Amino acid sequence: MRIHSTILLSALLLVSTSCTTSKRSEPVTSKPGINDAFLDPNLDVDKWVHRFEVESREVFAARNEIVENLHLAKGDVVADIGTGTGLFVEPMSHAVGPDGWVYAQDIAPKFIQRIGQLSKLKGLGNVTPVLGGEDDVMLQRDSIDVAFICDVYHHFEFPQKSLASLFAAVKPGGQLVVIDFERIPDVSREWVLNHVRAGKDAFRKEIEDAGFEFVEEAKIATFKENYFLRFKHP
Repeated sequence: MRIHSTILLSALLLVSTSCTTSKRSEPVTSKPGINDAFLDPNLDVDKWVHRFEVESREVFAARNEIVENLHLAKGDVVADIGTGTGLFVEPMSHAVGPDGWVYAQDIAPKFIQRIGQLSKLKGLGNVTPVLGGEDDVMLQRDSIDVAFICDVYHHFEFPQKSLASLFAAVKPGGQLVVIDFERIPDVSREWVLNHVRAGKDAFRKEIEDAGFEFVEEAKIATFKENYFLRFKHP
């Protein structure tokens, strides 16, 4: 049974608040404070729209090819983890059709508000905004067929706990797709080296250690500094 977005969001707000005191039990393996800008109650959403949704950003320019490579089927339930400004929400909504569903998840309340407004404006009746926790994706067990994390995995401050909650949410046989930045010393640009905590192999190991099985690295023709990894829930 699908839960009305406003009811689900209210419940998740309460759960998220109650979890903040316990999340610090896991050692920080990401960069502390990396998400402070997104948690700012005065977050300027328009500024991030102009930063995220521009042709100079690889994942924006390749957005149609990326969605095609998710292999979404009509009726699928997909979670866009770290949806941000909602770049992929509309194409995902169309890809899964009226019998499918899109959970647009983020830890930033301002982004969640935008997704609600965007879904209403675009008439996307199969989209639910979900406010996630910093160490929990806040999705029900066995609730999604596909989890999608685009340029967001390196923002996981507590990857072990976040991955554990994600592993529980993905149905057996479902897939996880991670797009992130290639981090190669003396090759990657300085911003990537300073901002992204680890390279592709380290991230892949973390995800496999969480129980996901590696399937492939898909090729996106226009990618120069991003990679696309596909995993499955056994």
